[in-house]
Amino acid sequence: MILLGIDTSCDDTGVGLVKDGTVLGHRVASQTALHAEYGGVVPEFASREHTRVLDPLVEAVLGEAGLRPSDLDGVAATYGPGLVGPLLVGLTYAKGLALGLGVPFFGVHHLEAHLAAARLADPGLRPPYLALLASGGHTHLFDVPAEGRYVLLGATRDDAAGEAFDKVARMLGLGYPGGPWIAELAEQGDDRAVPFPIPLKGQKGYDFSFSGLKTAAARFLEKGYAKADLAASFERVVVESLVETVVRAARDRGRRAVVVAGGVAANARLRRRFAETGLRLLFPPPDLATDNGAMVALAAWDRIRRGQSPSPWGLEATPYAPLSHGPDVE
Repeated sequence: MILLGIDTSCDDTGVGLVKDGTVLGHRVASQTALHAEYGGVVPEFASREHTRVLDPLVEAVLGEAGLRPSDLDGVAATYGPGLVGPLLVGLTYAKGLALGLGVPFFGVHHLEAHLAAARLADPGLRPPYLALLASGGHTHLFDVPAEGRYVLLGATRDDAAGEAFDKVARMLGLGYPGGPWIAELAEQGDDRAVPFPIPLKGQKGYDFSFSGLKTAAARFLEKGYAKADLAASFERVVVESLVETVVRAARDRGRRAVVVAGGVAANARLRRRFAETGLRLLFPPPDLATDNGAMVALAAWDRIRRGQSPSPWGLEATPYAPLSHGPDVE
């Protein structure tokens, strides 16, 4: 079965092809340059750019795989969470294409798509395991006790991890997105030089909070701390917050495997720190760590494999969609 996946949840346009769980190819049209001068995503600009590039991107991905639209057995698109304008572009396009071809349409949850991409690291992975999803828009920790079942253990109370990287990078006069820029500058700094507070220190739950670090960064910058030291210390504390919370949840829930997905999963310090925990870690392939269409098609394939039905044509874009699929989800 050949599935086309489309992701327009935020600022990048992703299109991918999957055949029976194997990625045939994918492309991502980046909007980084478009939004860089604003230090973040401008939703209206993002929607217009998705509309402009989506059709030629679909044609390119099909052409590279030697396929035609008539070869597709289904079309999938992200319905949420994300920015409502961008979501509508991809969702409407996917429905129209599926309807025109007479094939099923699958609306996919963005976070479940990231999980599907991470499982490529070990196609044989089966629950139970934990899943950390950390990106510019999300920081969520789930327990996955069974196929298609997701128990939310904790989430950010304010900024997402990637969002905090973006905001601190902007303070430091660095580029967008902020994660790679801060990681590069951090290599030149002392990660113990700036006394950042530990977010939610001593909590019994599994939530995250990064807004206070952003405020602290502004204060430390005013006090004259070196930018490289500030970047290194900030990165260390964010990583420690993520890793400590996951390790504690794994211990409490009796889990040994952890899937780590989302753009922040590409951070080298995070990967090194997780490697020290003794947990079994699974990361998506580097080219599928950030938003892309292949992960959407993979998630749709997982649903087909589990015997789930296609989505209704009336499915709407849902900016704050919870990760849920009916009675199997807590």
